[in-house]
Amino acid sequence: MAKRRPSGDGMVRKRKDGRWEGRIVVGHKENGDPIFRYIYADTQKELTAKLRQSIEAYQGVELTEESRMTLGQWLEQWLKNIAPTIRPSTLSRYEGTVRNHIVPYMGDKPISQITGKDIQKLYDTLVRQGNRNTGEGLASGTVRGIHAMFHEAMDAAQQASLIPRNPTEDIDAPKFNYKSKKVLTDEQLEKFMETIQRDSVWCDFFYAELTTGLRRGEICGLKWEDFDEAHSTLKVRRTIHEEKGGKLTAWDTKTAAGTRTIHLSPSTADLLRERKKTALTEWIFPHPWKPEQPTRPSAAYERMKILLKEAGLPDLRFHDLRHTFATHALTSGVDVKTLSGILGHTRAAFTLDTYTHTTGDMQKRGVPEKVKRAAEIVEEFLIDIFGEELKPWEESGKTAKAPSG
Repeated sequence: MAKRRPSGDGMVRKRKDGRWEGRIVVGHKENGDPIFRYIYADTQKELTAKLRQSIEAYQGVELTEESRMTLGQWLEQWLKNIAPTIRPSTLSRYEGTVRNHIVPYMGDKPISQITGKDIQKLYDTLVRQGNRNTGEGLASGTVRGIHAMFHEAMDAAQQASLIPRNPTEDIDAPKFNYKSKKVLTDEQLEKFMETIQRDSVWCDFFYAELTTGLRRGEICGLKWEDFDEAHSTLKVRRTIHEEKGGKLTAWDTKTAAGTRTIHLSPSTADLLRERKKTALTEWIFPHPWKPEQPTRPSAAYERMKILLKEAGLPDLRFHDLRHTFATHALTSGVDVKTLSGILGHTRAAFTLDTYTHTTGDMQKRGVPEKVKRAAEIVEEFLIDIFGEELKPWEESGKTAKAPSG
């Protein structure tokens, strides 16, 4: 039986066309035969340099026979592997990303040959003309999401011994190109509050949303076991997802940081105490006609649209209510670290990046009185949350600062 050739072993030869060819062993098939990586160059000196780089890259690596599969084949397999462990909405988004933004550009290339330069070229293309229907570029936030998924998929490929290292490590995620977020001004907040107060079914729901900034699935997923009456706190630990066909499923929060305890204003805590006295089910905000179920996220969205129209307010996404809470909190002087904890962000830097542009834009637009008035409204319940004697947003030592450079 032939001796098994160790990984990193190689050879060099000059081809008939005058070019130089080298190969190194990067792994072995199940029967013990070596798996080669071929390198080409115009001169022997150039080939020697490339071989040295490849030998270093594959040092201690033992690839499997599956490393010959294409990127498209691997992504298809990876999606099947992770499908049972992620939310249906996340799986659907990943499938769309792979189908629309990765496979058309580099799906046929062997996964072991994907480089950081290939990925950077892909991102540059997506930013310029990533929308295949309109030919327009994708938003930077969308490309960052693609990068996050791609990084995860290639990490799994490395762990499966398909590639020597993750090529996405060689590049940085595209920087955010910030756009002003839609938020309700003080006048609009007052109009919205007046409107929801006339809606006995939804008033509590939207009041709680405006004073907590919860994600839509999070507020729909609140149970009475999450409400600590004695300490006026809410434990946020699940989110409601609405699958195609209408089925509701409860999942853990979006991130580990998403599982958090938030302090409620006295008015919101009192609202929940009164609501609990007549509660029929475990859900704080049950489905209006099926109280054994939580409120459907889609129903909350549709009701918000109706209420906005009744109030004569501009069209918003539900997430813009969260932006309203966060933006006015910052203009009131709440420090970024505190706000990040309330919102359930993984990093305070993300909160800073997301909202400082918006608050800056509000002030630049020359509406200091409106900003001031809105800040006063938010400050009322922020003071309630933290206490009059403890205003963490006034403690300069705790205030987060933007990173220099």
